[in-house]
Amino acid sequence: MSVMVIACYRPKPGKDAALVDLMKTHLPILRGEGLVGDGPSLCGRAKDGTIIEVFCWKSREAIDAAHENPAVQAMWDKYAQVCDYAPIGDVEGAGDLFSSLEPVDLN
Repeated sequence: MSVMVIACYRPKPGKDAALVDLMKTHLPILRGEGLVGDGPSLCGRAKDGTIIEVFCWKSREAIDAAHENPAVQAMWDKYAQVCDYAPIGDVEGAGDLFSSLEPVDLN
């Protein structure tokens, strides 16, 4: 059974464009490793600049496998250079009844 997740990436100073460019490779890499299905991700920018992505892993086992996968580990190393991860509750506007985001095009 697939697992939907919300990932929040807070760009490091001056790294917003680099983060968006890296995110364009995120799902293709995971898909190439057989860890996510064919579905798209939804991506938006919060009021505080955090970029939020919603996507589905194929399964809990796929999530576990990602932590042992060299291609995924290399990608996550690149993410560490351009952003910090944040829990959704720490994102400005996350507590709003209808949280709004600026769409981010990953195509």
